[in-house]
Amino acid sequence: MTTAQRTPARARLLQAADRVLFDRGIRATPVDELLRQAEVSAATLYTHFGSKDALVAEALRVRLADWRAVWDQHVVAADNDLARLLAVFDALASYRGDQHHPARWCAFLAAATELPEAPEEIGDVLAGDTALLAERLLHLSRPLAGVRAQDLADEVLLAYSGTLTGFLRGRPPSPIDVGRRLARSAVQAHLRD
Repeated sequence: MTTAQRTPARARLLQAADRVLFDRGIRATPVDELLRQAEVSAATLYTHFGSKDALVAEALRVRLADWRAVWDQHVVAADNDLARLLAVFDALASYRGDQHHPARWCAFLAAATELPEAPEEIGDVLAGDTALLAERLLHLSRPLAGVRAQDLADEVLLAYSGTLTGFLRGRPPSPIDVGRRLARSAVQAHLRD
């Protein structure tokens, strides 16, 4: 590959961060490993991001934008209120596919677990992910549950979060199918009330 065809250093750093930080651990992955994977110098990292934490925050921002776009597509493609609410599971299946971010589980939960007192730049992105999930699930629950929309949104969020944890544990064998079933059951319980 010629220099003209090589991926820019900033993009290589983001790709390296995305590949290793959320599987191996943010604090457990030394800066030297990121530099080696990205084939850049320490000066390049600090020129583009200023710190490892800033690189982590940007890698999470990229993931959040990708996740939002995939989820948007599935919500728009859904043909009824139930399908729009459950589209979070379809989006998760698509997002975890080869074209997006296959991973052990969830970069946002991994970062939140590893960094309970995250630096502000990372904490802001984690809060953005939480807000996206909470606000969108509430919005999508309203046509199905009316005044109990918050209860339904919370139940679907818990089913979604459990689905992500299922990937980390390796059980159940198909976490997305189980999460979708739990969410569908929650919807049915609210429709009966």
